[in-house]
Amino acid sequence: MKAADVFSTLELELKPDPSRTVVRPFGFGYPEAFADGRTPRSKAVAERLMALAPEMRARMRELLMKPMCERHRNVQHTFLRRYDQMREEIGDPANDETDRLLIGAYFSQEYAFESAALFNPSMVALPEEAKTEGSVRFLMSLRGIGEGHISSVTFRTGEWDGERGLTLDPPSSTGIPPQVEPHDDGWLRLICEESQDVSETVIFPMLPSQRQGIEDVRLVNFTDDDGTKSILGTYTAFDGQNARQEMLRGVDLRTVEMRPLTGRMAAYKGMALFPRRIDGDFVMLGRQDNENIWLCRSNDMDVWEEGQIIMTPKYPWEFVQLGNCGSPIEIDEGWLVFTHGVGMVRGYCVGACLLDRDDPAKVLKRTPSPLLFPSAEQRGGYVPNVTYSCGGLLHGRRVLLPYAIGDEFSAFAVGSVDDILAVMEPA
Repeated sequence: MKAADVFSTLELELKPDPSRTVVRPFGFGYPEAFADGRTPRSKAVAERLMALAPEMRARMRELLMKPMCERHRNVQHTFLRRYDQMREEIGDPANDETDRLLIGAYFSQEYAFESAALFNPSMVALPEEAKTEGSVRFLMSLRGIGEGHISSVTFRTGEWDGERGLTLDPPSSTGIPPQVEPHDDGWLRLICEESQDVSETVIFPMLPSQRQGIEDVRLVNFTDDDGTKSILGTYTAFDGQNARQEMLRGVDLRTVEMRPLTGRMAAYKGMALFPRRIDGDFVMLGRQDNENIWLCRSNDMDVWEEGQIIMTPKYPWEFVQLGNCGSPIEIDEGWLVFTHGVGMVRGYCVGACLLDRDDPAKVLKRTPSPLLFPSAEQRGGYVPNVTYSCGGLLHGRRVLLPYAIGDEFSAFAVGSVDDILAVMEPA
């Protein structure tokens, strides 16, 4: 069997949908050179509104709320909360609920979080029972890109029968903005209590470190030594200049927590956590030098100081760069890791390697040829010549690998573990 024949692609694809929007905070001020001695711009806007006749403000509320209520659930509460958030900056100029709604709307924006791209998917199994016997339920994260090339995280659910039977639950047309609640333990809690479906939960940049985006979540079902199970995800926080790794913890489908990772190894892209400790340590893969695959160990999940190179470019399709495509998958033979390689014309392909189960610093086998690569029909896109994944799903001895095409949309491929191993050669 050839490497290119290992995976069978499915017809199902996920395309960006500009109609899916979320209401998020909007702020504005004067350029620094023009701010001295002036009333803050936010306060000036509120004063202009309050100078209008009450009848005009009532009419503005009617024109605002009718279309917004058609597109968003409980948007009235969203605007009122936004008014409360602005009180410290603008005072409390409102006379009644109409005024609070309107002011809240001036400091909000409707954001199409996946209008340009929906890509770099990752999957984990969910514990809930599938609707079809023999199938597995899953949670999928995706990176959406909207206005300003800002990346957010959106979710889907579905089930897979282990073969070509893949069903995605229809996404809600509603996006729910999270409410931020800091915690003393260092986790930032994002609550989307109004979400009725996980596809309504949208995580957009909240912190200065995330100003330009939350990128490429790599989900993993993590089981700690005491048996505690968690859905975790490492992701890249990008502020426009610097990237660092942060971690997401899925408490439930309406509450998500996030925190930064620290240490010498954490200020880079693309780290992926193993699904359990090894010899008492937490273990991650990364590409700290943007060329090789690294193995990092820590006795503290939040602090990553030590790492070593375990795999270097060997074949032409990976001469420029190697990295992981999600968290390692434990199989009888060891740790199955999907990898990405960068070759000519910055083309991204997907391959795989096998790591020793007891000592994952040992690379046992790897694919000399890519398993998935841009086809002639798929070389265009938002970023041409890119095939990329952030993690697949194991069901028995079968793998479902969601992957992105051209940094624009997502597709799915199904393959056998045995076939993947068969096309590998000794490392």
